[in-house]
Amino acid sequence: MKNEKAVVVFSGGQDSTTCLFWALENFKEVIAVTFDYNQRHVSEIECAKNITKELGIKHHILDMSLLNQLAPNALTRDEIEVKDGENGELPSTFVPGRNLLFISFAGVLASQVGAKHIITGVSETDFSGYPDCRDVFIKSLNVSLNLSMDQSFAIHTPLMWLNKAETWKLADELGAFDFVREKTLTCYNGIIADGCGVCPACILRKNGLEEYLLEREEL
Repeated sequence: MKNEKAVVVFSGGQDSTTCLFWALENFKEVIAVTFDYNQRHVSEIECAKNITKELGIKHHILDMSLLNQLAPNALTRDEIEVKDGENGELPSTFVPGRNLLFISFAGVLASQVGAKHIITGVSETDFSGYPDCRDVFIKSLNVSLNLSMDQSFAIHTPLMWLNKAETWKLADELGAFDFVREKTLTCYNGIIADGCGVCPACILRKNGLEEYLLEREEL
């Protein structure tokens, strides 16, 4: 893979930034693609721009505003409260079809730039109940994507079987721990780095960080 090209589905968050560093370690050329679906915080797009600019990575921002119209949820509507799913319901932050569309369009971009590899930061270990973060979905989409364009793409999911502590560990192994901690945006309230500390995304990130730091101190 060292001599090949890859497209990273990139939001500027902890997971996708860790994947970006993973891609830089494993591929000759890396291109990032961010999707603008009129998400709750425009700061997410700005964060992605700043990270790719600092790392010198070519960055595409694609208009996906139709998704906002079709899928009202806590990430696309300020009036919808961010909350975890209860009684088997999906979290209010689930955007139906998001990963299906994002990875499919990343595949279209990959075909145009001559890339055979697509990287996404989904995780079944730490997927918050989102059905489109499951390994079976990614494998199914990989087959469908290849059949639809008669290509041989490989979708890579470096975080699929990692929890948040293990994701922090991977970032550290890639030499990107401080970068990921200080420059990424995971917070549902749009606050960079350690975030607001109270939304579900921040709590998950913080708990994973504390677990990893404790583990690192014991080594």
